[in-house]
Amino acid sequence: MTRLLTTEIASITELREPQKVLARAKGKPVAILKNSKPVAYLVPTEFVQDPETDEPRYATMEEVMAALEATREETQPVLDCSRDK
Repeated sequence: MTRLLTTEIASITELREPQKVLARAKGKPVAILKNSKPVAYLVPTEFVQDPETDEPRYATMEEVMAALEATREETQPVLDCSRDK
């Protein structure tokens, strides 16, 4: 089973009208599925680019720490195992 990196999904067929897909996602990345398997991600520019400066948007320390904390339960056993080696 493949883990999706976003909660928003769309089919290849829905991409005939990408503006509707993006509007429904409300600025979040969208996993594009074909035969129920992810084949691509559609990422709006505002998600990766600062709208004021048109420069790439970098994650803040708070966002990085929140992402690490959100996956701690899953990754901690791997880290513990690696520590013993």
